[in-house]
Amino acid sequence: MSVMDAIDVTKPQARTSASLEKPSLIGLSREEMAAALREKGVAEKQIKMRVSQLWNWIYVRGVSDFDHMTNVAKDMREMLKQHFTIARPEIVEEQVSNDGTRKWLLRFPARGAGRPVEIEAVYIPEEGRGTLCISSQVGCTLTCSFCHTGTQRLVRNLTAEEILSQLLLARDRLGDFPDREAPQGTIMPAEGRKVSNIVMMGMGEPLYNFDAVKQALLIATDGDGLSLSRRRVTLSTSGVVPEIFRTGEEIGVMLAISLHAVRDDLRDILVPINKKYPLKELIEACRAYPGLSNARRITFEYVMLKDVNDSLEDAKGLIKLLKGVPAKINLIPFNPWPGTNYQCSDWEQIEKFADFINSAGYASPIRTPRGRDILAACGQLKSESERMRKTERLAFEAMMIANHGADD
Repeated sequence: MSVMDAIDVTKPQARTSASLEKPSLIGLSREEMAAALREKGVAEKQIKMRVSQLWNWIYVRGVSDFDHMTNVAKDMREMLKQHFTIARPEIVEEQVSNDGTRKWLLRFPARGAGRPVEIEAVYIPEEGRGTLCISSQVGCTLTCSFCHTGTQRLVRNLTAEEILSQLLLARDRLGDFPDREAPQGTIMPAEGRKVSNIVMMGMGEPLYNFDAVKQALLIATDGDGLSLSRRRVTLSTSGVVPEIFRTGEEIGVMLAISLHAVRDDLRDILVPINKKYPLKELIEACRAYPGLSNARRITFEYVMLKDVNDSLEDAKGLIKLLKGVPAKINLIPFNPWPGTNYQCSDWEQIEKFADFINSAGYASPIRTPRGRDILAACGQLKSESERMRKTERLAFEAMMIANHGADD
């Protein structure tokens, strides 16, 4: 079968109706966690110790139930259970591709007068690394003409908790916390962490949800917790120029740019945010990205659209545009979706394009499509969060996320 049913494993504690009104400790900074404990009457002299205990249990041990915190006093655990939660989002569906790609459809509870929302996370195993694609918004405002995700209106931003919970849940399901085992038959790296790299390439524009994304990624890269290397974390933006410098300065992760065209007139159509922040401003922001060097290059994503942006003139324009920018160019074969007017470039033309880029001194790998049998391929991630019934949801299609971030 091209799609396997999810393998049953012991599931971590998920959000229940009883826990929906309780605030989560996941996604809080240490200062916010201390304030939350202080408000519930924890003695000031205990605050620092309790925060350290909770941080270790949540982010190092990966527990999702306060009762599993064995070195925390029983009365403290009871207080925590009464007032807080560390439960995971509900898994609506888990799919596993023949190539090992995993896709989770996750449901988060309603906030305020809203309704429950659904997003997805995608995991791609490769030799020596495992990369998790994380969403930052429910829906998207950017309406890129070649992207299926852009046909879904923005529902709301995700919170730092909801962004970080995607990583915690993936590590749960892959046996990537201590004393956990992966489902039998799981394809993953032979050594090291199962989730070694993360990319903010799922639903939404991360830089339109800057504060929540920043907080989640700072926790993900905290050395006393999840401890991911910043060089293994990549944030992808369509070009929200004012926030690009802040990303490097305040978060310090690797940067990827959804480029797709080398002329403003064409990029205005393919990536409409270009009308607000045209190519000249975007590339200037890239040149000024903090920490940029040959060892910390910016990745430029370029989807190959037949007779649209795939000529040798486009390739020459790309080299001219990126001159002097330490860059890697990912060429992405377009994955058609129902209703699209675009076609994928012929493979021979993609190879000619790549050869020209390579001869100019730029690495330009052609991405191998992953997870197509479970609709987990590039630029096509989509949910129908305003509709709750599975039969009414449109198919999910997700960014190809392989080969981002460092290997060491």
